[in-house]
Amino acid sequence: MKNLGIDFGLKRVGLAISDTEGIFAFPLKVIERTTRDALFTELLEIIEREKVENIVLGLPLSLEGEDTLTTRQVRNFAKSLERRTEIPIHLVDERFSSITAEEELKEAGRWNSKTKKNLDSQAATVILRTWLEGA
Repeated sequence: MKNLGIDFGLKRVGLAISDTEGIFAFPLKVIERTTRDALFTELLEIIEREKVENIVLGLPLSLEGEDTLTTRQVRNFAKSLERRTEIPIHLVDERFSSITAEEELKEAGRWNSKTKKNLDSQAATVILRTWLEGA
């Protein structure tokens, strides 16, 4: 059972994928956002090609656990995605995913300001791994 992790952003959307057993999470790619339709087209192609059975979407809550403008944007994105696919969408608290992702990239020697977009797919990996560990 493959699962897709998504770190939603207004400029870039980071993606991660699990192995077929749903044990490990790996960075997949970063989608540079152009149009809303292009984003959904690419996501749906990936979902079909990878035979995804669950979508795990990071929910950016404030440090106090409250909704923010970005939280509302992610919830709207989730609703739009729900209208396009029957695959279950799970929302996961992502408050510290970017910090954790940056630390992991630094530890692996794969971090510098020029490759910052790696952060988006690594954050998606952290989000997906969080869900896998709790599932």
